[in-house]
Amino acid sequence: MAVLAAGGIVTTLVQTAVVPLLPQLPRLTGAAPVDVGWVVTVTLLTGAVATPLMGRAGDMYGKRRMLLLALGALAAGSLVCAFAGTLPWLLAGRALQGVGAAVVPLAMSFLRGVLPPQRTGSAVALMSSTVGIGAALGLPLAALLVQYADWHAMFRAMAVLSTAVLALAWRLLREEPVRSPGRFDLPGACGLSAGLVLLLLALSKAGEWGWGSARTLGLAGAALLVLTGWTVHQRRAARPLVDVRLATRPAVLLPHLAALLAGFAFYANSLVTAQLVQAPRATGYGLELSVVAAGACLVPSGVIMVLCASLSARLSAARGAKATLTLGTAVIAAGYGLRFADSRQLWVVIAGAAVVSVGTALAYSALPLLIMRAVPLEQTAAANGLNVLMRTIGQALCSAVVATVLARHTRLFAGTAGPAVAAPTLAGYRTAFAAAGAVALLACAAACLIPRGPRPAPFPLQPPETEEDARPELRLPPQCPPANDLRQPAGDARPGPGPAGTTA
Repeated sequence: MAVLAAGGIVTTLVQTAVVPLLPQLPRLTGAAPVDVGWVVTVTLLTGAVATPLMGRAGDMYGKRRMLLLALGALAAGSLVCAFAGTLPWLLAGRALQGVGAAVVPLAMSFLRGVLPPQRTGSAVALMSSTVGIGAALGLPLAALLVQYADWHAMFRAMAVLSTAVLALAWRLLREEPVRSPGRFDLPGACGLSAGLVLLLLALSKAGEWGWGSARTLGLAGAALLVLTGWTVHQRRAARPLVDVRLATRPAVLLPHLAALLAGFAFYANSLVTAQLVQAPRATGYGLELSVVAAGACLVPSGVIMVLCASLSARLSAARGAKATLTLGTAVIAAGYGLRFADSRQLWVVIAGAAVVSVGTALAYSALPLLIMRAVPLEQTAAANGLNVLMRTIGQALCSAVVATVLARHTRLFAGTAGPAVAAPTLAGYRTAFAAAGAVALLACAAACLIPRGPRPAPFPLQPPETEEDARPELRLPPQCPPANDLRQPAGDARPGPGPAGTTA
């Protein structure tokens, strides 16, 4: 558990730590400022493609093997970036680092297969919290390295950390036995990859190109055509990459929709907080904090997500993952309500960000449990990968929307001891908070519509009466049991729809 959690934290560190470096990259690499944004975009693209593909490969060829591959790509990409002197080499390294995005969903699926049933909920909640921990720690640590050391030192540190986690994973993890039979759907993988690249490219660049520009609309239309053809292929394939029929059931479709909306709502918090507190005082609301101090404002949020992991697991065990997701999305909306009310005082900004993090911890821990409850054991990694992909799409959409909103509310402010500075107005930030809060409420509505699952188990530390009762969140509906679901102990016969005397 410690190795997998470390892998999740390092993965998120790698994805977020480059943000403080972006303003300096044109000078450091000799690239045009408009091209520097690809350092973030290329990681998003490769991560979005790798997550569902490696999830399916993990179900077929082994989750440990795919975990080691993802961690190896993370280490190799960090090493390339550590020696990169030009933008093309930096982009190549960042593309490899993006493959590491598959670590968290693969780890959650791995835990389902190797842990005792009564420990799965708390372990998945802890893995979910690593996303917030890495995001909260990545910004201040990277800012310290960039400010007081050579910029390559940040990537060297990433290479050392990811290599250490890779070595520990290779030494300590043992492959779990569950496999999904069949051949890998290569045409489906190519179609999904092409559709995702087109879609995410349109979303991530919409703020820069314009929502109505020919490039944005052309890429979005091409993505729609490719993904429509891919869906038709998946419905006809004998062994599809994604079981479309299963994915369209309400018990699976609604958690995916909630993941997309929750990803949008969560990302606005990280995207806006550091920028808001760094705004100059001439704006009337800015605190003019340094990059390091701005990153430190997110540290309490990361600590809170760790503390909420146990709470979310207990709540899911007592009330069900649906109740946890509903509560979490409602708390996110409340946090943005606080941020909308007051964003001028530092303690209010930190408190509002912390409330959003509490809701995110609850929601992110419940989503994989809802997915695992509704899919067969041999499809766990693919389904979790698709769920994480929906969160990624939500984050990309949030980035584009927030960038557009803030750009439209940017104006010049007279400096107190220098030239005028351009910055977003407070109304722009409030509009972004209102949009994120509204999306969180939509996620709450989607959570309320998820079909009610089996009755929650007792508190995880309480010994279950039977092995079946220990895992209510992971059971399928009676009409579609997984091929290797947990069986009842011998002699524990319960009446079912079959002939008298047979087990249900």
